[in-house]
Amino acid sequence: MTLRLATLSLLILYPIAWFAPLMRAGLLPIFGLSEISVITGLQSLWVSDVALALIVTAFALFAPYIKTIGTALIQWDLLDPRAQPALHVLGKLAMADIFLIALYITLAKGISYATIEVAWGLYLFTGCILASITLGLLTERQQKQTP
Repeated sequence: MTLRLATLSLLILYPIAWFAPLMRAGLLPIFGLSEISVITGLQSLWVSDVALALIVTAFALFAPYIKTIGTALIQWDLLDPRAQPALHVLGKLAMADIFLIALYITLAKGISYATIEVAWGLYLFTGCILASITLGLLTERQQKQTP
């Protein structure tokens, strides 16, 4: 029952993480920093590069949410446990998004004119992804133990 509640809580936490600030960025320390979230980043991408926006939307929004829904369905015996390998792939795709964000922060910090501060939303988003992967693994283990 605890696994089920933890998985369902992710369905609430993901949308919060999407709108939470991932980082604050600015050109120079003397100018104000603007907050960047998953959603504001996607909005910018849709204006400049639609193809990349589609890919990032799939990784940042759909992959982790569909994986969480699939895990919940397995936990409630509404989806065949044989779907677990596909859900693992979705979890890995979602983790790729966090890697890209970390890479962008590292690159931007290397530029002397840019100021980047990591915000609490990055930790929340990362925690949601890691929790989803963990809950998927625990669900798989539980399914193997239950005849």
